[in-house]
Amino acid sequence: MEKFAQLREAIERVELVDAHAHNIVALDSGVHFLSCFSEATGEEALSHVPHTINFKRSLREISELYGTESSLPAVEEFRRSSGLEVITATCFKAARISTLLIDDGFELDKKQEIKWHEKFVPCVRRILRIERLAEQLLDEGSPSGTTWTLDAFTEKFVQKLKSLSGEVVGYKSIAAYRSGLDIDTKVTVEQAEKGLYDVLGAGSPVRIANKNFIDYVFTCALEVALCFDLPIQIHTGFGDKDLDLRLSNPLHLRDVLGDKRFSKSRLVLLHASYPFTKEASYLASVYPQVYLDFGLAIPKLSFHGMISSVKELMDLASTRKVMFSTDGCAFPEAFYLGAKKAREVVFSVLRDACIAGDLSIQDAVAAVKDIFADNAKEFYKIKVAEKPIKSEVLAFASNLPTEISASDEDLVLVRIIWVDASGQQRCRVVPRKRFHDVVKKNGVGLACACMGMTSAVDGPAVGTNLSGVGEVRLIPDMLTKYTIPWAKQQEMVLGDMHLTPGEAWEYCPREALRRVSKLLRDEFNLVMNAGFENEFVLLRNIAREEKEEWVPFDTKPYCSTSAFDAVFPILQEVTSSLQSLNITVEQLHAEAGNGQFEMALGYTVCTKAADNLVFTRETIKAVARKHGLLATFLPKYALDDIGSGSHVHISLSENGENVFMARGESTEHGMSNVGEEFMAGVLTHLPSILVFTAPIPNSYDRIQPNTWSGAYLCWGKENREAPLRTACPPGVPNGAVSNFEIKVCDGCANPYLALASIIVAGLDGLRRHLKLPKPVDQNPDNLKEEIQRLPKCLSESLEALEKDTLMRDLIGEKLLTAIKGVRKAEIKYHAENKDAYKKLIHRY
Repeated sequence: MEKFAQLREAIERVELVDAHAHNIVALDSGVHFLSCFSEATGEEALSHVPHTINFKRSLREISELYGTESSLPAVEEFRRSSGLEVITATCFKAARISTLLIDDGFELDKKQEIKWHEKFVPCVRRILRIERLAEQLLDEGSPSGTTWTLDAFTEKFVQKLKSLSGEVVGYKSIAAYRSGLDIDTKVTVEQAEKGLYDVLGAGSPVRIANKNFIDYVFTCALEVALCFDLPIQIHTGFGDKDLDLRLSNPLHLRDVLGDKRFSKSRLVLLHASYPFTKEASYLASVYPQVYLDFGLAIPKLSFHGMISSVKELMDLASTRKVMFSTDGCAFPEAFYLGAKKAREVVFSVLRDACIAGDLSIQDAVAAVKDIFADNAKEFYKIKVAEKPIKSEVLAFASNLPTEISASDEDLVLVRIIWVDASGQQRCRVVPRKRFHDVVKKNGVGLACACMGMTSAVDGPAVGTNLSGVGEVRLIPDMLTKYTIPWAKQQEMVLGDMHLTPGEAWEYCPREALRRVSKLLRDEFNLVMNAGFENEFVLLRNIAREEKEEWVPFDTKPYCSTSAFDAVFPILQEVTSSLQSLNITVEQLHAEAGNGQFEMALGYTVCTKAADNLVFTRETIKAVARKHGLLATFLPKYALDDIGSGSHVHISLSENGENVFMARGESTEHGMSNVGEEFMAGVLTHLPSILVFTAPIPNSYDRIQPNTWSGAYLCWGKENREAPLRTACPPGVPNGAVSNFEIKVCDGCANPYLALASIIVAGLDGLRRHLKLPKPVDQNPDNLKEEIQRLPKCLSESLEALEKDTLMRDLIGEKLLTAIKGVRKAEIKYHAENKDAYKKLIHRY
């Protein structure tokens, strides 16, 4: 067992008290997202932020949390498409913050009220910013309506402080930002009154900048705080350029600390006083009233800078005097990053102290509890977890990269899921302890043959170049680990295929999608987004002539309310389960086939969309099975009934903005030039794309004329008989196109390979500036003599793929060889076994 396992476990398990933070803002706030990573202000200064260590590290960690590409546009698009409540719930659940103390005196555009934050954290309390309160009172005007006097202000200010004493857990001063920390607690009435008039003379809105008046306000607040036993937080050290760093050294507080009137006060030096951390540590060691906080220094510094600062704080100061905060401000991601890095840094600092012999393991574990929670609970006199977080909010964020969850004691097994070349979802299962001890880092062994299996035989197909010789590692992607909603004692996680941990295997479908997504981003600064529609049939088991037979759940028509009522318990549980997996369901209804239903998923970056589709299929099949039914995504369960597709909607974004849609440019079809070129590439390569999106012979029984499945090589505007359909959904300006739908995709497709092939085709369109032919505005079957038919069978699609050198070059020759081998084996088997498709209801 790892020597520091006990310390690591304490770090991972502790619920944090965030003792200093600020309000979160609305997504459409004017506060620039780059402010999340720097204290810089202004467009020019912010333009350099993407080149800082903190930005590069933090962006990678945020993208890992959200499951997006590691790029600013991808993260911003996820934020926009998910909504503020979703990303806030995700970040706070991942941060595991139990208590939040908010200084809401920082004026931010479209900031959320303190009460709003209570949806995400069990206990939220307010810190009162004293300078902001003084400014608000002066702006309101004198109670008598006459010019302010110092006596009138003092009476009103002290009265307000006292009246709020029961509503706040402490005060805060930003004197460092205004006149510095050399505070004179013996400022005279004459000096203060002159300072007041100086402030008022500067006009409205009031901004207190006069040193004498600031010192007076601070001293008054300190006196009230002492009476009500409230602490005062003091900004020390670095901040934005509005601050004179020379005056923010906490050593300037000597007059305050030496004033006997305030020897029983409680003062918190915020932000590790960076770069004056040694000075802060010294003050905390010799003055009983001084306590320390290391928010802002974590996570804004480099990792070594963070470690150095925390070590210096603890050089002299008691661990009972050091407290954690995120200094989270405006963006929920700031809270997540502050919490995540604080855990890592404190573990590193305490581990080194143990190695050096300064602390025992038991000492270090005790320090963890003190620093992250107990010190603040005692200091601010707060009770944690006074009420549960609303369940509907937590439902948004149940999938988080936490090492240990609250219900871990009940977990027994972990499923590691992958999707093979034939589109089948498979899993390996390991006990929870082994998962955390070994598998999480090293994965489980997987025979190379697993990527060569077909829908008929669990063995490698001829021509795949894969066999029972050789093994790869199935490495769990910890960012996709969920508690299984329908089996609470189990977890599931998606796996990546590696030759050795950290070295991707060329046959890995998830890696293939990442690789071509990176090409699209690197060459054109574009991110492809996707949203899947899931059509499936619910079957029930009957005995007919002593034989088992699966028949449709019902025979009700398209969008039937009675069909929905009949299956409501199942769909309700599926929807609830998907919400708990952070997967958005946008719409569901009864489809036209017997026992057929459709569920449309939310739109997101394509890598996340593929993950969501895998988990959605798992969920639908499992919940149906729980209710005694069988859900199948087979394209054509019954040859005489409507087929089931997995239509996918595609768009492009750049810097978080949809650029598929035309915006002010002259356009014939309502889409941008970039959108048209990308879509033209997809149309050009559609016959070979079918190998990936329609991967079994049964797929082509669905893709028939007059079935809304897209049987001809064409495109149309809102034409559901075309394989590519441009869409103008509600909320999009009339005539504009927000995305296009690919109808020739079904539930047997490996979503990673399907989306990868679409990107490859779109790249070709962008590179060659391809243009679309004229749209077809009628049923293409009426023009069958003029329009090319799409491949009628899998063999024809394979022939198209053989000629498509672009697919070979970008998908990867080895992976493509395996796919072709699997497809050829499917063709052979199903040609020799005409009714074999009927058994596929158990595989798809």
